[in-house]
Amino acid sequence: MNNNLIQIAIVGFGNVGKCVYDALQSAPDMALRCIVEPLGGSVSAQLEEFRVADIKDIRAFGEIDAAVLCLPTRLCPEIAEALLRAGLRTVDSYDNHPTIWPVKARLDVAARESGTAAVISAGWDPGSDSVIRAVMEAMVPRGITYTNFGPGMSMGHSVIARAVDGVENALSMTLPLGAGVHRRMVYVQLSPGASIENVRRAIQGDPDFAKDETHVIQVEDVAALLDMGHAVLVERKGVSAGAHNQKLAFSMGINGPALTAQVLVGAARAVTKQASGCYTLIEIPVIDMLPGERESLIRRLV
Repeated sequence: MNNNLIQIAIVGFGNVGKCVYDALQSAPDMALRCIVEPLGGSVSAQLEEFRVADIKDIRAFGEIDAAVLCLPTRLCPEIAEALLRAGLRTVDSYDNHPTIWPVKARLDVAARESGTAAVISAGWDPGSDSVIRAVMEAMVPRGITYTNFGPGMSMGHSVIARAVDGVENALSMTLPLGAGVHRRMVYVQLSPGASIENVRRAIQGDPDFAKDETHVIQVEDVAALLDMGHAVLVERKGVSAGAHNQKLAFSMGINGPALTAQVLVGAARAVTKQASGCYTLIEIPVIDMLPGERESLIRRLV
């Protein structure tokens, strides 16, 4: 083991956790120290030596520079706070936009009191798209920004739908209607005896679905529909230095878990360079997310 490398704990080993592991293999300055699977999942035989089942056992692997949380969004605040209060740095991809500020404030207190640091909401949206929106607003200070998601699978909404009583598996697809308005198509595979009407009411009434047009459709096999691709188009139109009709656009087509994992790995690198506190990506210098010497990065990228 090279102790000069940034030592990483992966907390949660679902789709995103497995992609974080893959991303670490090509990170020249990072190494996997352990995998914590608090939700009772499994790892392959070659990774068994890295696995622990409980976050309380994470210290058994020695010094850890950053814990990367790859968990359902609703579990992130509590587990991140526990790890911060244990003296660990954390990064997560918490994606409930309306509650990011209060969760950030909560984790900021824990981080400062423990002398450690956290990066919250470090996925692609919120996360890298947040940086794009901030840069666009700096370029065009007066105007309107629209973020159009999809078509593609929403990981967070799929997790929420799967947690509904009577749902054996679920896939939530996001379809852009334009101007930041979306339709959600939720395909559910029901448990024996479950009522599609009860499931539909529960999903459509959930706060994360209630603000959008949401359709819940029963299918025989969700796995046959699964595609982890997603997309985004961020557009801004407005005024720069008194000049009207300034138009900016940023678009990408992605594999959601893979891009989320890559941003998390960059955030894990950055969190080791921050003073105590909790940060979002727009508060962190982008250069802190990149491996390599600062001079060579500036020469190549500026």
